[in-house]
Amino acid sequence: MSLVRFRNRNMLPTFFSDFFDGDTMNYEFNNSTMPAVNIKETKDDFVVEVAAPGMKKDDFKIELDNNLLMISSEKEEKHEDKQEGEYTRKEFMYHSFRRSFTVPKTIEDGKIKATYNDGVLSIHLPKKEEAKQKPKKSISIG
Repeated sequence: MSLVRFRNRNMLPTFFSDFFDGDTMNYEFNNSTMPAVNIKETKDDFVVEVAAPGMKKDDFKIELDNNLLMISSEKEEKHEDKQEGEYTRKEFMYHSFRRSFTVPKTIEDGKIKATYNDGVLSIHLPKKEEAKQKPKKSISIG
């Protein structure tokens, strides 16, 4: 009797990928990596955090087209081993990803800011004033 290793691959998109309209392609098949993304909401804004260690802020491209936030990166690496003018080995590696998310219409698109610190790209999407949660009010009866 031989043992066969089986990996359960869930090919259905998750609830969160559907909710945020993210890319649902399984990137394991094309040998590229997809950075992990956290999305959190505060009372004043949404924050999208992309885990991308080893990159520089110039490696990223962030665009907002209507309500579609697109985050992408393309990076080329070259490694060459030479012996007396001829290559013994030459490798080119290309790393790229693209993620897109549908953002609410209640975002102040002119005030979006992005920072890159300690391997994490953070995109702050501030809410419009009318979208912010108002404090509870007590109404007196007259």
